[in-house]
Amino acid sequence: MKIIQSENAPAPIGPYSQAVEANGMIFLSGQIAIDRDHDNRIAGDVESQTRQVIKNMRAVLAAAGLGLEQVVKTTIYLADMNNFAAVNAIYAEFFEASKPARATVEVSRLPKDVKIEIDCIAVR
Repeated sequence: MKIIQSENAPAPIGPYSQAVEANGMIFLSGQIAIDRDHDNRIAGDVESQTRQVIKNMRAVLAAAGLGLEQVVKTTIYLADMNNFAAVNAIYAEFFEASKPARATVEVSRLPKDVKIEIDCIAVR
């Protein structure tokens, strides 16, 4: 098992790793809309937050030597399922060529009261 850490993504806000690699599979912890440069939550609409979340995912994947193309599964957690279409539009911009398997669920609350969190699994 190998711990993956990126200085270009927010540090974990709890006792967990940004990602862990085991047997060629990379498991990314959920990423939320935190701007690493300013170390604070991105306020605003779900579109802005979704872009920041995927930017953070890319940074962690890059630390493992991978990109979004190697993502095989994502889970999207939404504070409001009414944002499903807006998130899909942004998500499609980043996963245009590769379309990983995905689950999307509505949750009652997310860390730091963000609107979206995404975790993923990638394969080397």
